[in-house]
Amino acid sequence: MSDILVIEDDPLLSQMLCDSLQQMGYSAHRTHTLKDAHLYLNQAEPSLILLDAYLPDGEGMQALPNLRDVCPVIMMTAYGSVRSAVTAMQAGAAEYLLKPMNVDELEVVVQRVLQNRTLEQDYQFYKKQCKRQNRHNKLTVGNSKALQHVQQLIQAVAPTDVSVLIQGESGTGKELAAMEVHKNSTRRDRNFVALDCCTLQEKLFESELFGHERGAFTGADRQKKGLIENAEGGTLFLDEIGEIDATIQAKLLRVLETGQFRRLGGTKDLVADVRIVAATNRDLEQMARSGQFRSDLYYRLSAFVVTLPPLRERREDIASLVQHFIHNHSFSRRIDKQFSKVALQQLVEYDWPGNIRELRNIVERAIILSGEQQIITPQHLSFCANFLQNNTRSTVQLNFEEEPSLSDIERDYFQLLMKKYSGHRSKIAAIMGVSERHIYRLIKKYASEENV
Repeated sequence: MSDILVIEDDPLLSQMLCDSLQQMGYSAHRTHTLKDAHLYLNQAEPSLILLDAYLPDGEGMQALPNLRDVCPVIMMTAYGSVRSAVTAMQAGAAEYLLKPMNVDELEVVVQRVLQNRTLEQDYQFYKKQCKRQNRHNKLTVGNSKALQHVQQLIQAVAPTDVSVLIQGESGTGKELAAMEVHKNSTRRDRNFVALDCCTLQEKLFESELFGHERGAFTGADRQKKGLIENAEGGTLFLDEIGEIDATIQAKLLRVLETGQFRRLGGTKDLVADVRIVAATNRDLEQMARSGQFRSDLYYRLSAFVVTLPPLRERREDIASLVQHFIHNHSFSRRIDKQFSKVALQQLVEYDWPGNIRELRNIVERAIILSGEQQIITPQHLSFCANFLQNNTRSTVQLNFEEEPSLSDIERDYFQLLMKKYSGHRSKIAAIMGVSERHIYRLIKKYASEENV
């Protein structure tokens, strides 16, 4: 329900406006001065403000620039003219109404302004959605039993409003699964907003997720709305949720339990009408048992779990995925590319530690290396083939003079992989089954210039 603030010094008119707005289905609050309005705005954040042009403690036109930063403003005055209307619109007013006003006109104008606000908020996210949806969803390519099971789970949970936890190795398509949940839900006409929990430092991550108030930290020169607000009415996808620290875990738990949150540096409780879909490539249950992740947050997030199979467990889908990548590659549209039987067999036999993401990269590379040739052969898969031949069934040996601790094993194994793969972080992360952010932590913890 949209909350509307009426700033009008005439008691009868302000009461009439509030009564009319409530009959229209809105929540309305009134103040008679700018001072009282600012006190109210310190505790709440309305969706719209109706502002009188002349108030006992100042002119509405002078207060307009600050108020419009909070939400759209409709100016009201009994002294209407074309000039004052133009001035109000230039100063940032969303609309302009003359007193006395017709209730029907009020309803039309309020409805239009609120609709425009929603459209403006959604625009950038709908653009991103269109880019994603214009591509064929790789998650739906294939007909393996493992994939069918995942699709059945998504179809079952999508129409509900339950939080979903998507588990799977890196590159298995967790964001695509989250998009499928959103597209089949009652929230599909609103935003799907994705946030990678690995990419930002703590303060920046908190600001990105919850938003911040002006002056919340150095450089915060204006208020910023976070992704929770941008996802209003839609779905918020938190990728690699296992990487967030304890402070943000506590705040996210509050969102799930109460539906409320505060911006960084803020004192107002804001409503979060969002569905949370989270994803991880880590064992979140084990992390909760060991105290690395809040158990109460884990139980909230894991109300419904969808586990994506690694590509090595759905090898029968590889041929379909390869054809999909060929079809969607611009170079292949000019030359009808095909994989030879031997090349395709090598792809099927490979274990794909990077899963679908790695397969796509190998296929696109092979398309480029094959040039004008129509048939893609094993020689165009040199990287994949060499890896298959030399590494797929290789063993790893670590030698210790005494019985090692888990930390010792982790350190030596990590340093071995760093040396073996020349510090290729994404590949090492895929092999170890952790995020790239975790690899950076291991570098900081174990690596030195001599051995990495």
